[in-house]
Amino acid sequence: MHSVTGHTPDPRQRTLAGRLEETLGILVEIPTALLVVVEICVLLAGVISRYVFHEPLIWSDELASILFLWLAMLGSVVAFQRGEHMRMTALIGMASPKVRAFLEVIAIALPLAFLLLIMYPGVEFAYEETYITTPALEIQNAWRAAAIPVGTALMIAMGLLRLAQVGNWRLVTGALVLVLAIGALLLALSPVLRPLGNYNLLIFFVGLVAAMVFAGVPIAFSFGLATFGYLATTTHMPMMVVIGRMDEGMSHLILLAVPLFVFLGLLIEMTGMARAMVAFLASLLGHVKGGLSYVLIGAMYLVSGISGSKAADMAAIAPVLFPEMKQRGAKPGDLVALLSATGAQTETIPPSLVLITIGSVTGVSITALFTGGMLPAVVLGAALCIMVWWRYRGEDLSHVRRAGAGEIGRSLVIALPAIALPFVIRAAVVEGVATATEVSTIGIVYSILAGLLVYRQFDWRRLMPMLIETAALSGAILLIIGAATGMAWALTQSGFSSMLATAMTSLPGGTVSFLAVSIVAFIILGSVLEGIPAIVLFGPLLFPIARQIGVHEVHYAMVVVLAMGIGLFAPPFGVGYYAACAISRIHPDEGMKPIVGYMLALIAGLIVVAAVPWISIGFLD
Repeated sequence: MHSVTGHTPDPRQRTLAGRLEETLGILVEIPTALLVVVEICVLLAGVISRYVFHEPLIWSDELASILFLWLAMLGSVVAFQRGEHMRMTALIGMASPKVRAFLEVIAIALPLAFLLLIMYPGVEFAYEETYITTPALEIQNAWRAAAIPVGTALMIAMGLLRLAQVGNWRLVTGALVLVLAIGALLLALSPVLRPLGNYNLLIFFVGLVAAMVFAGVPIAFSFGLATFGYLATTTHMPMMVVIGRMDEGMSHLILLAVPLFVFLGLLIEMTGMARAMVAFLASLLGHVKGGLSYVLIGAMYLVSGISGSKAADMAAIAPVLFPEMKQRGAKPGDLVALLSATGAQTETIPPSLVLITIGSVTGVSITALFTGGMLPAVVLGAALCIMVWWRYRGEDLSHVRRAGAGEIGRSLVIALPAIALPFVIRAAVVEGVATATEVSTIGIVYSILAGLLVYRQFDWRRLMPMLIETAALSGAILLIIGAATGMAWALTQSGFSSMLATAMTSLPGGTVSFLAVSIVAFIILGSVLEGIPAIVLFGPLLFPIARQIGVHEVHYAMVVVLAMGIGLFAPPFGVGYYAACAISRIHPDEGMKPIVGYMLALIAGLIVVAAVPWISIGFLD
C-alpha cells in the first residue's frame, strides 16, 4: 500500500487528502504508542506483585488481554497508513510503470473491499459480546471487542484518503470496477461453485490467494478476502463467525510477547548494547581470516537471543560491522548474502516470534521451544562458518592489527551487561520468575537501566518513534495471524485437515518422507508467505500428524522453522533477503550469486538437524 507513482496528482486533492491522512495517522499513533507503554507496565506489575510480594494481581492478565486487541487493531491502522503491511513486491518490481501503478491501486482497493466486508459483522460481533462480562474486572466484553469495528473503520478512512491522493481517476475507477466485477462474478457463480466441494479450496486458497499475493496485495488482506469469498459463495456460514476466529487468533495473550520483544530489539540497538557485543567479538576474531564474517554470525546469534525480530537484529549489526568489512575488501554482495544467511540461521533462537506463534497455535510449550531452539542454530552457524572459512581462506590480513589481551579484556567487561541479557531472559523463564509473555518486560527494564547507567546512551527523543514502529510492526504481524486463523478454521471445516493427515501419514518412508516433504513445503511457504502466516495456517494441521507418526513436536518445530527461515531469506521471492538489502543499502542483484553457497550450507545444516532429533530435544527435561 505504498503511494502510487507515475501520475501527477491534483495538488488540491493531494494537499487536502494528504493532510487529513497525516492528521488521522497522528491521532491514532499517539494512543497506540501509549498502549505499548501501558501493556509493559501492566505485565511488569503482574510479575513484581506475584514474584516479589507473593500477591498475584488477578486482573492484570485480563486488562492486558483487553488492551492487547486494541493494540493489535490500532497497530494495524498505523501499519496501513505507513504502508507497512507485509506484501510481496518481487513481481511488481518487474512490471512496466503503467502496470505497476495499476497494481498499486489494486493493493489499496482490495484491502478496502475486505474492510468493508468485515465492518458490519465486526459491529455485530462487538454487540454480541455485550452479553459477556469479564470475570475479574466485571465489565462488558464489548469494550474489548469494539476494537475490531473501530480499527476497521479507521483503516477504511485511511484507504479512501489514499485513493483520493492517486490523482488519476481513470486508474482508480478501473481498479474499483475490476474489484467489484470479481466480487459479483464469484457471487453469480455461487450455484456452480457449491457442488464442487473441496475443489473450491484450490480455487480460493491456492488460485485466489496466489493471484493476490503475487499482485502485491498485503498478505493479511489476501487471506481475509479468500476466506470471505470461500465462505460467502460455497457455504451458508454467518460471517460473524470469521470475525470470532480472527479475534481468537489476534488476541491470544501469548502473542503479547510480539510487540514487547520488537520494542526490546529496538531498545538494545538504541542503548548501544548491540554495538558493545559486536566490538568484543571483533576484538576477539578480527585478526583471523574471514574473522569479521565469524563476528557477524556470532553477533546475530547473540542479538537474536534478545530481540526476536529479524529486521531489528540486522539493523543492529549491519551498520556496526559492514564499514570495517568493506575496508578489508569484502564485496557488498557477499556481505548482504551472509547477513541474509545469518537471519535464516537464527530463526530458532529464543525469543523468536515464530516460536511464540507456534506455541500459540499448536499448544506446544514455549519454554520447551525456547530450550530446543539454541542448538539447531549452532549447527547451522557451524555450517556457515565452514563456508566462510572456504571463501576467505586466501584473505590478506597483513595490514590488520591483532588486538592485545588487555584490549580484549576491556571490550569484554564493557560487553558483559549486553551479553548477559539473553541469559537473564532465559533464566527468568526457566526459574518461573516470569512467563514467556512477561519476560520481555524484565528485558526492557534491564536494557533501560543498562543504557542509562552502564552505556550512558539513551536518546529520549527516539522513544516515541520506537513505540510507534513497535505498534506498526506488531499490528501488521497480528492482523496476518488473525486472518490466517480464520483461513485455517475454514480449511479445517472443509475437511481438508483430515485429507492432509491421511495423505501425509500414508507417505512411503514414514518419518523420513514426512520430514523431507515438510522441509520442501516450508521452504516454499516461507519464501511466499513469511514464517508467521505459514505456521498459523499449517501448524494446527501438521503438528498433530507429526505427533501421530512419532516425530517429537519440538524437533518438528525446529525443522519447519529453519526451513521457513531459509525460504524467507532465499531470493528471488524471500522477503527477508530484500529487507537485508534495504538495511545494508546494497542492490539485491549483487547478493544473488554469493548467497547460493550460504543457502546450500544452511540446507546441509538443516538436514543434520532433521536427521538427529537430539540436537532439538537433547536438553529438554
